Amino acid sequence: MPNHIFPAEWEKHSAVWLAWQHDEISFPGRVEKVENSMTEFIKAVHTSEMVNLLVLDEKMKEKAQTKLKSAGVDLLRVNFKITEYMDAWMRDTGVLFVRIIPLPSGERLGEGAPLAIASFTFNIWGNKFPDLEIDKQIPEKVSSWTNLPLIKSDIVLEGGSLDVNGEGLCLTTEQCLLNENRNPGRSKEDVEKELERLLGVKKTIWLKKGLVNDHTDGHIDEIARFVSPDTVVVAYEENEKKENYKILNENYEQLLKETNLNGKALNVVKLPIPHVQFKDAPAGNVAGSIAPVSYTNFYIGNEVVVVPVFEDVNDQKALKIIQDLFPTRKVVPLHSLDLAYGGGGIHCLTQQQPT
Repeated sequence: MPNHIFPAEWEKHSAVWLAWQHDEISFPGRVEKVENSMTEFIKAVHTSEMVNLLVLDEKMKEKAQTKLKSAGVDLLRVNFKITEYMDAWMRDTGVLFVRIIPLPSGERLGEGAPLAIASFTFNIWGNKFPDLEIDKQIPEKVSSWTNLPLIKSDIVLEGGSLDVNGEGLCLTTEQCLLNENRNPGRSKEDVEKELERLLGVKKTIWLKKGLVNDHTDGHIDEIARFVSPDTVVVAYEENEKKENYKILNENYEQLLKETNLNGKALNVVKLPIPHVQFKDAPAGNVAGSIAPVSYTNFYIGNEVVVVPVFEDVNDQKALKIIQDLFPTRKVVPLHSLDLAYGGGGIHCLTQQQPT
């Protein structure tokens, strides 16, 4: 039986997968603004990796083409896939592309190794949004479009709930993967066995919780991310009076104690957190409540790192820290307040397909 490895996000991509947003339930009164955000994202990444974009029908395709063309996007770099779907969170409803390592020794192959699709069970973030049931079909569709084999698991998780360094280390949270609304009765060992089988994970670092008000129940991509095999950037709150202070301080302190597979301590970099409050009541949240957003929800492209910004005093600090961590890539800020109203960010919209 072949081994698999889930490549780190900074490894070379052949494409990024997206779904054009259309759901007024998730983004009441904000669909057009989210379309504009997606257009800016595609403009930033399409010159260095292809874009595979889901659209509902020819009418939506034409609308997307018009917006993209007017923004200067080369439409030859965008592959449109007409299909039925509800939401745009491809990180969670989509697939995880893994490299197949058919060597008995387990030696890792580099770029050019054959790919497969790891498909964990998607139960709509703990059965919270039954109207999105149709999005469970996306892995089968992507497998058909790409002609890549599908490796299935009955473990429930979303792509945003884990992050890897491409060398066997994985970050996740107990709040999400051990939640009764996802994997009741499952132990850490049960989950870790499946992460190893499908993704080549040798060691999982379990943080406790994610951000306050995060309806994904603690997705890791809003609190901590690998930026190199041995370096983790972590959302951090300096103000003891803020809601996320205790959670984020505990995550930071835990990461300081963690090591890579060789026993070497991880390099942990603090990233300030923005302070955003919802002006109205989107996606089940309460008007005036704190929005579950952070700068760790960035997308690492082949030549750019697209970073969410929120018109917050910490925007520029975060951009500088991330630029220093990615000296060979251009950091591109993306206004993400409107995305937050739908419960996610730019990383949540994307799924990279490695070479």
